Amino acid sequence: MEQSPGVWERPRRGRRGPAPEHDLDRIAAAALALADADGLAAVTMRAVAAALGTGPASLYRYVRTRDELVELMADAAYGEIDGEAAPAGDWLAGLLALARESRRMLLRHPWLLEVAETPRPLGPNAADYLDRALGVLESAETDTRTKFEAIGVLNALVVMLVRAETAGADRDAAGPAALARLAAEGRRPHLAAALADPAPAPPEGPGEAFDRVVSRVLTGLV
Repeated sequence: MEQSPGVWERPRRGRRGPAPEHDLDRIAAAALALADADGLAAVTMRAVAAALGTGPASLYRYVRTRDELVELMADAAYGEIDGEAAPAGDWLAGLLALARESRRMLLRHPWLLEVAETPRPLGPNAADYLDRALGVLESAETDTRTKFEAIGVLNALVVMLVRAETAGADRDAAGPAALARLAAEGRRPHLAAALADPAPAPPEGPGEAFDRVVSRVLTGLV
């Protein structure tokens, strides 16, 4: 069975049909603004249409479902990643630069964490990001499968780290004080020994921790 064209490939008008009223960039921008202001739940076809000053029916020529609208939004957010920030010739520095760009993008649009792990068609901006990441990995002495795996792990790792970074009080609830209470019960000798380390790691900010973890994971993979 032939797959129907994605939201980016679908024709917007027939040979004799009316001229398009909107374009995908304007629709995505309106939806992004709604999600940034009030969360993903605020994004409906009716709300996006109202933001564009039109009726919901006028959007169905472009996006047929809310899922397609979310796909459009997610790809538009990928378009904010500056691929030129990745230096050439050093694959680790290049991927770390792309990871930092992805982190900043997710922090600007935290609602993306709700949909980041949902499989979706590869949009044009996401395809550009993938192409740039593969270009960065040209200097790595490894096979193509490992390169794709490294990019996939990197994307998942960035989402996980940003999710932890934005957890706030929930993250603090599992912090040193809570661990110390669990170790004091006497049933977890390895945890107690780790917490008794006389030379604990120096404190670091979220950005420093992000760089450290991403670099170590990528080095182990590639």
